[in-house]
Amino acid sequence: MTAAQWALWGCGLFFLTGLLTGVWKYAQIASSDKSRAHYYVDVAHRASLMYAFACLVLERFASLSVWSNAVNTAAVLTSMLFFALAVGSYILHGWLRDTRNQLQPPHQLGKAHFPGGAMLLFMVSLIVAEVGGFLVLFAGFVAGYSEAP
Repeated sequence: MTAAQWALWGCGLFFLTGLLTGVWKYAQIASSDKSRAHYYVDVAHRASLMYAFACLVLERFASLSVWSNAVNTAAVLTSMLFFALAVGSYILHGWLRDTRNQLQPPHQLGKAHFPGGAMLLFMVSLIVAEVGGFLVLFAGFVAGYSEAP
């Protein structure tokens, strides 16, 4: 499968996740005294839709990149993995209703707490993966664009 095809699969899956979390969000709003969904249900819904369109950006740049399919696929899948991990964490916090700010110490998951260093490591990894993945694709586009007649 090409990098562009992986990105389109990601787009479809994130868009579907956005639609389904939208149903969940509505159900929580409809059953809430304050007509609100849990903070992370709302975040999961919005982030899923945002990442669906981000995958279209990845697809376009992967299609225009001069790098090999292996390099472009690694860049696309790395970015999409961290998109999925982010949305997964939002869904988990929305399901558990355990926090309104996963970055605020003490970092919790349900009733468990985990070290701040783990959150820092994850966030640095996410930044490197998402920014780095796109930079690879963008550099491949720039390299091809500058070679065009």
